[in-house]
Amino acid sequence: MKAEVLVAGQPAEAPALVLTAPISFWGGVNPKTGLIADVRHPQHGVSISGKVLCLPGTIGSSSAAAVLLELVSAGLAPAALVLHEPDAILLLGLIVAQEMGHLTPMALRLDRAEFGEFVDTKLAIGTDGTVLITR
Repeated sequence: MKAEVLVAGQPAEAPALVLTAPISFWGGVNPKTGLIADVRHPQHGVSISGKVLCLPGTIGSSSAAAVLLELVSAGLAPAALVLHEPDAILLLGLIVAQEMGHLTPMALRLDRAEFGEFVDTKLAIGTDGTVLITR
């Protein structure tokens, strides 16, 4: 399948992490560990690092970009982000990271109806937005 590329970045091949609820990066993800820190989130304690992170939505915060930038800088970022609803503030973190010379994950937009196929799979993300299930 093909997703819309929101922010170009590195192609990826990694396990999919399909979140079952929206998340706020500010306070919801620990930038020093890459773990989901929000105790109310269904995937609390799960690492987003190195995964193809499939987000049904985000809970806004103007600091989300800073948390994502910290994750990229620390080498703890997801391998790619697949968003149902683009979040310009969050994606700003990737753009700033690129401007700072970091290799960044790609950010894609894809309908959340596709996310169900990704549970417990490994995904390959191409630079053109191609998403392949590799199992």
